[in-house]
Amino acid sequence: MTAADPPPSRYDGRMPYRQCGKSGVKLPLLSLGCWHNFGGDTPSSEQTDMIKTSFDGGITHFDLANNYGPPYGSAEHNVGKILKDLPRDELLVSSKAGYDMWHGPYGQGGSRKHLLASLDQSLKRTNLEYFDIFYSHCFDSNVPLEETLTALDTAVKQGKALYVGISSYSTKQTKEAVEACKNLNLVVPIIHQPNYSMLNRWVEQDLLDLCGDQGLGVIAFCPLFQGLLSDKYLDGIPPNCRFSLPLSPLRKNEVNEQNLTGHS
Repeated sequence: MTAADPPPSRYDGRMPYRQCGKSGVKLPLLSLGCWHNFGGDTPSSEQTDMIKTSFDGGITHFDLANNYGPPYGSAEHNVGKILKDLPRDELLVSSKAGYDMWHGPYGQGGSRKHLLASLDQSLKRTNLEYFDIFYSHCFDSNVPLEETLTALDTAVKQGKALYVGISSYSTKQTKEAVEACKNLNLVVPIIHQPNYSMLNRWVEQDLLDLCGDQGLGVIAFCPLFQGLLSDKYLDGIPPNCRFSLPLSPLRKNEVNEQNLTGHS
């Protein structure tokens, strides 16, 4: 399909696209994060329907990380199998590394060793030649920041990522990262992915302003606070919800009367 052909219905204007900071990338207003719903041994029909329905609606960005699942790695494996049926040049696929992924001293963190090894593993699981955005998933105080940023720079120079980003960095850490990239002539992150929702608004203190000043886009993870801000919890805690999982990402102190009802 070329620009001379009629555009697919997914580009009929229902989904707006926004410039990502000062980069040339445009992100859909909504992206599909694949943290807890895409695990398992093989892709399920529900997972396939979620991705293809999203794409049909103009959602072109699919967000992963090395340890998404469960089990770790399975989300990349499953999503990769589904995405192979979609036009790659119409997709923006991101992944991350930094949190725990495998045992031993190199299985997590911000070292060059971990980030680049994890990147290669993630590309193999997804069966992709490159990621559109590769993130440092978290700040690592035990590793020189310059080492982490140089690893991201290498990912781009090796052709394994088009852009890089950071996630869960504080305002101070973000400022230091951008300044270090500029001073060392490294690829500068185009995006920050913080935890941001009505129940977690820390980024409004100064991170959003800093990213705006530095030309970074911002994309939230957990905008529905793990589903707590959806209609699932209007009548209390439902059965078979994310909170009932053995290793639930929702902490017990977060599922309280104030968050469920808005009354303290």
